[in-house]
Amino acid sequence: MSLPPGFLDELRTRLSLTQVVGRKVLWDMRKSNQAKGDMWAPCPFHQEKSASFHVDDRKGFYYCFGCHAKGDAISFVRETENVGFMEAVEILAREAGLTMPARDPQAQQKADRRTQLSEVMEDAVRFFRMQMSSGAGGAARDYLAGRGLDQGALDRWEIGFARDEWQGLWDHLRGKGVDEDLILGAGLGKPSSRGGKPYDTFRNRIMFPIRDARGRCIAFGGRAMDPNDNAKYLNSPETELFDKGRSLFNHGPARTAAGKGQPLIVAEGYMDVIALSEAGFEAAVAPLGTAVTEHQLQMLWRISPEPVVALDGDKAGVNAALRLIDLSLPLLEAGHSLRFALMPEGKDPDDLLRAEGPAAVQRVLDAAQPMVRLLWQREVEGRNFDSPERKATLDKALREKIMLIRDPSIRSHYGTEINNLRRTLFAPTRSGDRRPWQARGARTPSAPTPSARASMLAALGDGAEEQMREGVILAALICAPHLVPEFEAGLEALRCTDHDHAAMRDILLTVPAQTHDEMRAEIAAQLGPTPLEKLFALRHVAITPCIRKPGDDDLAQMTIAEELAKLKAFRGLEVEVEEAVEDLSDVADEALTWRLGQAAEARNRALRSQQEDRAEYDVGENGARINRDERSAFDALLDKITYSKPGR
Repeated sequence: MSLPPGFLDELRTRLSLTQVVGRKVLWDMRKSNQAKGDMWAPCPFHQEKSASFHVDDRKGFYYCFGCHAKGDAISFVRETENVGFMEAVEILAREAGLTMPARDPQAQQKADRRTQLSEVMEDAVRFFRMQMSSGAGGAARDYLAGRGLDQGALDRWEIGFARDEWQGLWDHLRGKGVDEDLILGAGLGKPSSRGGKPYDTFRNRIMFPIRDARGRCIAFGGRAMDPNDNAKYLNSPETELFDKGRSLFNHGPARTAAGKGQPLIVAEGYMDVIALSEAGFEAAVAPLGTAVTEHQLQMLWRISPEPVVALDGDKAGVNAALRLIDLSLPLLEAGHSLRFALMPEGKDPDDLLRAEGPAAVQRVLDAAQPMVRLLWQREVEGRNFDSPERKATLDKALREKIMLIRDPSIRSHYGTEINNLRRTLFAPTRSGDRRPWQARGARTPSAPTPSARASMLAALGDGAEEQMREGVILAALICAPHLVPEFEAGLEALRCTDHDHAAMRDILLTVPAQTHDEMRAEIAAQLGPTPLEKLFALRHVAITPCIRKPGDDDLAQMTIAEELAKLKAFRGLEVEVEEAVEDLSDVADEALTWRLGQAAEARNRALRSQQEDRAEYDVGENGARINRDERSAFDALLDKITYSKPGR
């Protein structure tokens, strides 16, 4: 079977060789550099203990310095799975999410045509460069010189010029014997709608060759010289060679520079990339006139695990960043993320370089923000959260965005970071350095005993009580997951500063499991067995009755409701104390004392509820609660009936 042109290139672009090989080897992380895709392991092809097997993820090749085995992803699958070429391609295609193409008897003919189109494109590059050097290119050269590009830069980037002629390139190529079909197929000409002679796609434009990762010219980008032209920048139409959503400007050189340790920078346009590269930031790329696509994002992550998106400091630049965040969230995984460097307002990287030099750009790149901060900024900037309803709206919007993240670990970390930012936003300003509970002149407490320092409360520090109660709630709902809908609002409100707790909370909210075993299996599948083992091994969790005896819905409901009520009362007191500390900077009055007293009493009532419940109720052998007064009355009635029977 022959494969269509470009299929294997697409397959190699989508797959990471590290992932393919990683199924068969154990990486030596002391010798490997995961960020650069430079990985080492004992060779899977011969018996050894040292890590002599090397994978270069960016180049897509492996080599063993012991047995000299070498190849790419396809050859690795062929050797390790003992399959033929087409079977190896099918295995990798399934992994990459590609559909194997149908049998194409004309594949070789199409491959020959792509080669011919590539040759036509190279002819066009030479023609445009010649025009740039001619008298007709004088104005274009002056414009580029004003943008800081000398002749050396024009040669390095092969920048050319298309004269303001309808058939300049067309006549040149036809004069060399190039078929009309190839000129049109390369996107260099367009047929006349009036039945006349075809005309050039690019006229009176500065021409930037667009090359694929292997260095082949696949398209052009043209910058209009006429300021009144409706299209300031114009790309080649999509052809058999060019798919703009699957291509990056400066892909190959940027990949090489990133492999040498330079940060990968994603700019908006050709001139930004050229200016950055000429200033020493050689690992710079740009999408081609569109927002970054999912395929381009995967290409970026193949080059670098954390590209820096450098966007113009205007509203359009910020909006582009936000669109990219929405695209990226479902695709995030450990080791793959983005950072965002926003240029000063009204400037792009090229402007900043010419005005202040490379050091200014470096400062902006060093201050690049992680994606979670930009996500937070989008939801809170310019908004007022002075009511519970507005705060709830913010919580809902952020929760919806976080739930787009498929990786449970990353989703948990995002939730923790958002909670921290939320607390900072809503926390009242405090005056002085005293704790809320510490009065002026209060005596410093004595040092804790060794047993106190070793206790769980001491180990957890601030928020220990809250974290312990959250553990009980989560464990109870894991034992009775069908109760989640009843307590969904309370579950969503859990702060869960512990990463494992936050991840389990998210799973409880999103996985519709009905039984204890189903929920445990789902959590273990996503997080591994350790978080569950740690949760149920906690002493305060293990002694909870509904967890010791799973299956008692009434007991589980009562436990969850009580713990949620105590958390609510505790947080209410916390808020009142914080606000009181702020109010103490003014004149204190009886109203302040009354508020604190009411909050403290609410908390005390919640904490007493369990003790009062135990005083009023007994628990039967089946776990059901029995009111002691009712039980005494019932026992007395039974005794009366028994002793009134005949014969007594």
